[in-house]
Amino acid sequence: MWDMSIPWWEFIARAIIVYIFLIVLLRITGKRQVGQLAPFDLVLLLVLSNAVQNSMTGGDNSVIGGLICALTLVGANWLIGYTTYKSKRLEVLVEGRPQVLIHDGHLYRDIMKREKLTQHELDAALRAAGCATIMEVHFAVIENNGQISVRRKDPAHPAAPPATTAP
Repeated sequence: MWDMSIPWWEFIARAIIVYIFLIVLLRITGKRQVGQLAPFDLVLLLVLSNAVQNSMTGGDNSVIGGLICALTLVGANWLIGYTTYKSKRLEVLVEGRPQVLIHDGHLYRDIMKREKLTQHELDAALRAAGCATIMEVHFAVIENNGQISVRRKDPAHPAAPPATTAP
């Protein structure tokens, strides 16, 4: 239970390798995948965790080995969060950048395709923002977390409000 079959430093190295691999893999899949977990996405994450478990522990089933891996993963996650906070270049590399989907009623289909965003998903976000058509949209942006932010066009500019005078 407490005896490790591999050296402690190997647990750390294995956990870091797997952590970096999974970050790169999830980053490649796009913003939508991370931000909007469908049931099959959740199943994928659970199966992924089981698939990489042995690669982190090297077949070791000791409590200490599991604790070292867990501590390493939490530490690596904290370190990535801290360094992306400090470095904008690393932040863009790890998290990506928001992408404009619609600007003044013009839809950028190439961005939708790259982000693997369907027309139905975009339409749902527009409806949630109160837009019936793309022509009503000033801009729509897919954020780093997969959410779609929509800003409606301003209605015809009303006349300037009357000037007020102090009593």
